[in-house]
Amino acid sequence: MIYFWQEVYNFCRQITHRIGEKLLEDFAKLEATRKSDGSLVTEADKWADSEFRKAIRQCFPTHGILTEETEHILPYTDWCWVIDPIDGTTNFTRGIPIWGISIGLLYQGIPVFGFVHFPQIQQTYHGYFCENTHLSSPKGAYLNNTRIYTSHDQPSFNHVFMLCNRSLDILQHNLPCKIRITGVTSYDIISVACGATLGVIEASPKIWDIAGAYPILRAAGGNLVHLEQKVSFPLTKGLDYGEVSFPCLAVARDNLIPIFQPFTEFINKKELITHN
Repeated sequence: MIYFWQEVYNFCRQITHRIGEKLLEDFAKLEATRKSDGSLVTEADKWADSEFRKAIRQCFPTHGILTEETEHILPYTDWCWVIDPIDGTTNFTRGIPIWGISIGLLYQGIPVFGFVHFPQIQQTYHGYFCENTHLSSPKGAYLNNTRIYTSHDQPSFNHVFMLCNRSLDILQHNLPCKIRITGVTSYDIISVACGATLGVIEASPKIWDIAGAYPILRAAGGNLVHLEQKVSFPLTKGLDYGEVSFPCLAVARDNLIPIFQPFTEFINKKELITHN
């Protein structure tokens, strides 16, 4: 499968950089509208979504596609591309430079390859994680083609933990790290993968928010705990994932799970079912 993985990597690199160049021209210049689920969308999101779908159908015609802006039902194919054309649309429209293009490649409902490109800050991450499948693949997670690993450190106030906007009730309790909020799920999870942070709690991400970052996190040595067991991998073919949230805890190492997981109990339970 060496040729296949090289083809996948080359495709992701070429299309994310091509689309990213156009998005840089639109950065902080477009107004967003609010969708029925409460999330934001711009004409740039729609254009990028369309470009991805056309390119995938041309280069990988037997693969399925699931994207934030159009197709939410997991197809009955072994391979499926999960696309978030702009993760962090609010940041993108307001001139905040942390936003990205997220691609996750699923095999039989499990994310096995992730590619996330942040054009504004010139960071490109990719990773392979084929555990629990019979696939063979390259190993590891990478930032701009340099190998990355999660942190081995224990929590302290010299270390950082990420929260999302829907997990702020946790601030009322004594989380043993400094807190940061970016508003970009893929960036938050990947910050754990590259060793910048020790963990993140995301109360209501959708599958396109985590599918690209998940293999990168796992390949770097981290783990992701699903906070609702009914939403986990593998995904279910034929299911509409447009309204399904994936509340999760991402950690740098398994030994951090018992330290941080108790704080997930302080998330307002209604946030686990609200729209992202």
